[in-house]
Amino acid sequence: MSFTFVDLFAGIGGFHAALGAMGGKCVYASEWDKDAARIYERNWNVKPEGDITLAANDDVMEVPPHDVLVGGFPCQPFSKSGKQLGMEETRGTLFWNIARIIEVRKPVLVLLENVRNLAGPRHTHEWEVIMDTLRKLGYRVSSKPMVVSPHLIRSEFGGRPQVRDRVFIAATRIPTKKLNTALKEIDIPSLEPVTHGWNPQKWNLQKDLPLEKSLSKEAKSKVQLSDTEISWITAWDEFVCLMKERLNGKPLPGFPIWADDWVDENDLVIPENTPKWKSDFLQKNSAFYTAHKKILDKWLKKWNNLQDFPPSRRMFEWQAQDTENLWSTIMHFRPSGIRAKKPTYVPALVAITQTSIVGKLRRRLTVREAARLQGFPDWFDFIDQNDKQSYKQLGNAVNIGAVFNVLRAQVIRDIDLLSEYPKLTQAILGAPSNPDIVLSDHAYYHSYIPNEKPIEILEYGQLKLVL
Repeated sequence: MSFTFVDLFAGIGGFHAALGAMGGKCVYASEWDKDAARIYERNWNVKPEGDITLAANDDVMEVPPHDVLVGGFPCQPFSKSGKQLGMEETRGTLFWNIARIIEVRKPVLVLLENVRNLAGPRHTHEWEVIMDTLRKLGYRVSSKPMVVSPHLIRSEFGGRPQVRDRVFIAATRIPTKKLNTALKEIDIPSLEPVTHGWNPQKWNLQKDLPLEKSLSKEAKSKVQLSDTEISWITAWDEFVCLMKERLNGKPLPGFPIWADDWVDENDLVIPENTPKWKSDFLQKNSAFYTAHKKILDKWLKKWNNLQDFPPSRRMFEWQAQDTENLWSTIMHFRPSGIRAKKPTYVPALVAITQTSIVGKLRRRLTVREAARLQGFPDWFDFIDQNDKQSYKQLGNAVNIGAVFNVLRAQVIRDIDLLSEYPKLTQAILGAPSNPDIVLSDHAYYHSYIPNEKPIEILEYGQLKLVL
């Protein structure tokens, strides 16, 4: 055993997969959702505990000693009363339970994941509290957010064709003799070696995901479009083709198309107190309609002024650039309308109602394809649960390739602090460059032992390590 880890807010095990592919052994997992915990246990042979607040607090510490702590924690607002930052202020939030574990167990590495907004302007206070808490606990951490998306990581390093921006917080314990460096700023871990020179437009869903070539009748029935959905897309496909011909090579409008708000510019009335962003879109839609009124009226008449469509399907957003037509794009049915993108990479996985639609196949992504987008191997088993639950769990999961590369980059960055942990360091840096190599075979994954022979880490640019 090279190193141990605990997996907090574990979901269905994205962190577990990544650390297991490095030779880590999970000694504790927590997940309050019983359905997700059941899937976790089925695939990783570890039964997650339930409520972390009962397992880690002032009176109880049921989380065992470990080398690495990971978790995709929920971000809750911290109190802004008073000027004190740190442990006391986080009380009442789930981050406090994480901090309590770190305080007692002192793991060597801490890697936390959250939605991108955690590092946004609305959460500046929360971010500062987290940074201050980790530093006071004796960890090196960068104040600069580390935002990672799998679609920016090359496929040979475990990248995936999915836009999924997430913030990672990489904290490394500082040895006592170096504690004076705890409050010094440091650069975020560098993913340059695995992102350098990669153009996300080169992704090919058919090949890189890959898409499933054939589906059973039952499987197809779960993901194929309904007749009603096909009618929505067919109508807007006609719109795209008509406008492409009309514009003669010029790009289609990039702003949201709101058919319900098409009026002649001379008749446009914008109510007072209308937000500026909405006012701008109303003006653009009016100008667009006025410029192409004859052809748009003919199109609307053919489709009964879209009155048979729900309001959200009378709105459309073209982000597919020079893609030939709508049926050749990747689509999302969103509350804000039908959004079309180039058929290279897909938007972040969310609930089933917004699962990406592959236009050429006239169906949504399957559960297996969604699992592949997150880096889960094809042997990953969702047992007998319904697809809706599986989509939800995958939408909440952490991307395996992103975790794998961030943790490796963290060790590279903080190699000066890790001389006392050679097995941990060698396991992480000596693992294959792509987690898929270990994950692809079920038996191999569960028996994988890191290479203990001296290794050279060469793929990180100028850095050359011999371990």
